[in-house]
Amino acid sequence: MPLHDRIIPYLETAGLYHLARLNSQWFWVDEPLLSAFIERWRLETHTFHMPFGECSITLQDVAYQLGLPIDGKPVSGCLTEFENLMEQGRPAWVWFRELFGELPPQNKVKQMTVCYTWFHERFRVLPADATNETVRIYARAYIMMLLSSQRFADKNANRVHLRWLPYLASLDDLGRYSWGSAALAWWATFMPRNDPGDQRLVSARLSLDRLRVHDVSHLVIALSFSGLC
Repeated sequence: MPLHDRIIPYLETAGLYHLARLNSQWFWVDEPLLSAFIERWRLETHTFHMPFGECSITLQDVAYQLGLPIDGKPVSGCLTEFENLMEQGRPAWVWFRELFGELPPQNKVKQMTVCYTWFHERFRVLPADATNETVRIYARAYIMMLLSSQRFADKNANRVHLRWLPYLASLDDLGRYSWGSAALAWWATFMPRNDPGDQRLVSARLSLDRLRVHDVSHLVIALSFSGLC
């Protein structure tokens, strides 16, 4: 989604502006490389097993390369217990209407998720005469997409989860959270696609097999920009 100038102050307050700039200009996902790394991931040690030893992504990597804040309150609760949170508080779709001014059509909704396409079509172009409240709505939509598609993506691949509503309800408080810590702790299941990329996956495997110690600095950069955090 386009990064409108009037949305930028909200991203800066939330500590997400650098990530938004990466997403807007330089962010890319090398799916075969990502698959090759995941094959080397070991849950028991939370490290990648490489030819020269073990390696992992550190909190410092997240702070320096993605520009995400690593101090502040933990991002928790809504990530794993969203349904319980909604049962004890405000109904999710009532909250959604209040924050975004409308509800998506039923064919764009599945359980607690909304299709990316609805957000993209509805909030892509900010009206030139938009009021401050409209700008806040568009800022929420942009942040919702940014978090769901870049930092906390899952195997749904094309849907936005409503788990972020409790945070978007107060845009001014978003900067109080340690988004970098949450990004580092998040782990999404990658689903390889059955396409010509299979040959690129073989090439990525061979590249990792040939890595040596002096290549580690380049490895960390590739890892972070492939979205593994």
